[in-house]
Amino acid sequence: MNWTDFFAPVWLSVKISVITSIIVFILATYAGKLMAGRKFPGHSLIETVLLLPLVLPPTVVGFVLLVILGRRSWIGRLYEQFTEHTVLFTWGAAVIASVVVAFPLVYRTVKAGFEGVEKDLEDAARAQGASEFQVLRYVTLPLASRSLAAGYVLGFARGLGEFGATIMVAGNIPGRTQTVPTAIYVAVDGGNMTLAWMWVCSIIAISALMLMFVNRRS
Repeated sequence: MNWTDFFAPVWLSVKISVITSIIVFILATYAGKLMAGRKFPGHSLIETVLLLPLVLPPTVVGFVLLVILGRRSWIGRLYEQFTEHTVLFTWGAAVIASVVVAFPLVYRTVKAGFEGVEKDLEDAARAQGASEFQVLRYVTLPLASRSLAAGYVLGFARGLGEFGATIMVAGNIPGRTQTVPTAIYVAVDGGNMTLAWMWVCSIIAISALMLMFVNRRS
């Protein structure tokens, strides 16, 4: 067995997961803070849009992204005009797919954490002269830290295990866009159960290490 071929999907999956988890964490934290405990016209519609990828099959999400990012869309044409390359069938497309699929999970977790913070504590900090940034930094974020950590882990795990949407927009090109989930699928389809088990064990080990790190930090 060529170890380079074995580790290529592993490194790519880790890279995609790390980038995905960071992007999703930032977006979900911002959106969760804005939406937590607030009601305004259009709130339900925005909430539905944000959570929609959670209930849609990943292949449907992948198909929509395929249309949005394809050469026939203005986004696809604009990207190709500036880069001279298409965004589809690249590892960047896998990141986009993972971000879209993972966002609702992280958003729900982070939002629940913000909603669990006692408003009286935030108001008390404001009464002591703290700015909104100081309230966020020293009161809200520390009190919601467990939910934030859980949200980050969910984003990482979802990016690591994403398959349906990824294969639609990024494909399964060995050495370029092949992630561990797609590699496992190909190995099982080809009857190579030993290689499939090795990739399964690698993804389990990475996930376990991530959980252990977050638990220790908590």
